[in-house]
Amino acid sequence: MGIKTYNPYTPSRRNMTGSDFAEITKTTPEKSLLAPLQKHAGRNNQGKITVRHHGGGNRRKYRLIDFKRNIDGIPAKVVGIEYDPNRTSNIALIVYADGRKSYILAPQGLTDGMVVMSGPEAEVRVGNCLPLENIPVGTQIHNIEIMPGRGGQLVRSAGNAAQLMAKEGKYATLRLPSGEMRLVPITCRATIGVVGNADHNLVNIGKAGRKRHMGIRPTVRGSVMNPNDHPHGGGEGKAPVGRSGPMTPWGKPALGLKTRKKNKHSNKLIIRRRDGKAIK
Repeated sequence: MGIKTYNPYTPSRRNMTGSDFAEITKTTPEKSLLAPLQKHAGRNNQGKITVRHHGGGNRRKYRLIDFKRNIDGIPAKVVGIEYDPNRTSNIALIVYADGRKSYILAPQGLTDGMVVMSGPEAEVRVGNCLPLENIPVGTQIHNIEIMPGRGGQLVRSAGNAAQLMAKEGKYATLRLPSGEMRLVPITCRATIGVVGNADHNLVNIGKAGRKRHMGIRPTVRGSVMNPNDHPHGGGEGKAPVGRSGPMTPWGKPALGLKTRKKNKHSNKLIIRRRDGKAIK
């Protein structure tokens, strides 16, 4: 995928960039794999805003992605690479030899006409899904299960990949994109390759309206508010926070506060955190 620029006929166009969608080969989605996606604008069942800065945005339909990849031993042909408005990566429409269709995450190098397969007997090739016990050490993988049969939950966003570092006993050791080293049951499945659309993070939004199209409403900094509106507000000129650390509008610690439970059951599976420290 490449990045395209625009002629600066307005100030916002000067620095705006976008994807050239060179990888996309199919422009209309498969109707049988679409589902409605209802908007809630960050509100709960009482109509109260529980998640701020959500609302509006273009209408979308959800693409049903096969994260489990549990149709074993049946080859499937890639018939198109599509854009998915619900995620950063592109998706691939595959058709199995028995006629079934499904969407999978499109890894780098997957093109129309290629054949992919799932199961322990599948080859170690881009787009194939295998148990970790059947994948060689050092392979780059994505869409990784945490529990066998649950479906891929780790490493699903554009340009990401984990590396299989070791296999010992019931567990495999993975190095995640964040730098975290983690144990995962060796019977969990993962897909070979790096998630496609790697240039996604280079796109410059360029204007406020484009953010609104994504369903993201304006976010105002607390430091520019009055003291009665935010703990960071007030003061003459540009003033510091004035507290021991950044706060939410309701006076709770924010921006960097660790919220992971210290007695979380999966702590024992994390060998090294992303900051390089071991879990205690």
